[in-house]
Amino acid sequence: MSVLPRHDWHNHEIDALFQLPFNDLLFQAHSTHRLHFDPNAVQISTLLSIKTGACPEDCKYCSQSGHYNTELEKEKLLAVEKVLEEAQRAKANGASRFCMGAAWKHPSRKDFPAVLAMVKGVRRLGLETCMTLGQLDQEQTQALAEAGLDYYNHNIDTSREYYDKIITTRKFEERLDTLAHVREAGIKVCSGGIVGMGESARDRSGFLRELANLPQHPHSVPINNLVKIKGTPLENVADLDPFDFVRMIAVARILMPKSHVRLSAGREQMNDQMQALCFFAGANSIFYGDKLLTTSNPLANDDMALFARLGIHPEVRDSSSPEFAAVPESANLPVYYDATATH
Repeated sequence: MSVLPRHDWHNHEIDALFQLPFNDLLFQAHSTHRLHFDPNAVQISTLLSIKTGACPEDCKYCSQSGHYNTELEKEKLLAVEKVLEEAQRAKANGASRFCMGAAWKHPSRKDFPAVLAMVKGVRRLGLETCMTLGQLDQEQTQALAEAGLDYYNHNIDTSREYYDKIITTRKFEERLDTLAHVREAGIKVCSGGIVGMGESARDRSGFLRELANLPQHPHSVPINNLVKIKGTPLENVADLDPFDFVRMIAVARILMPKSHVRLSAGREQMNDQMQALCFFAGANSIFYGDKLLTTSNPLANDDMALFARLGIHPEVRDSSSPEFAAVPESANLPVYYDATATH
């Protein structure tokens, strides 16, 4: 069993992992997990939608796409003060990371100063900061880095081969370009995708291979189980076998042994037994709270009750770490200007 991170995985190797007997795969994944993490610690994040709906992208799974009628109420960018109130509440409820998501193709010049202020404010509360804002260029990414952003989430969603069956308004390579900008700016990468969108087993292998063969593995890898939204093109897609989802978690853990593997959207449809299998297979991060952007999530009290039954505890954030040095109030942050922005 390889215990060192690799960046040269081949499709046939990943296919072979998926084809292992279930118990053998989970044993290998759990053994790998124990080499790098406390097996009973789970990192807790809270996700807030800071700008909802009217997104110009046509992602077939998304309730926020302006291309579909999902009856979602559109909202403008939240005020900085409101975001900081929500972050303080998340911290009081045990979250160590606060993630902020905006339904944009890319940030606009008008809203970007407020985004930078959110990053600085949340970080001063002692929380890790994460943003998902769509496509970034180098100047935007550098501004976020100087504001103190810890993580940037930008999912590749699925395999390169299946991608244009799900999204046509942005190319797969553009997603990789944004991830490269984030890495080069020194921001930690959070990147994963969604399964259960009608993709093949080979697509699931290809999706994980793209992530595992990046120059650096993502620090966090969210694995989402499709939440079928009425009004989207995927509302009637066949359900994914629960064991196939657990296999995704296990293979992700083996391929990216030092990454946090996040059990993300779709948890509301999972029973406690399925979630427990995912934790055993190497999932060690969850979103905590009653909503993930626009879709529901298990109630926080239910999560804590399950943790207690399993002997799991929240991962503790070490705010004394040098990499978590506070951003001073007087930090001279550049204001990004995009002359082409129209939204």
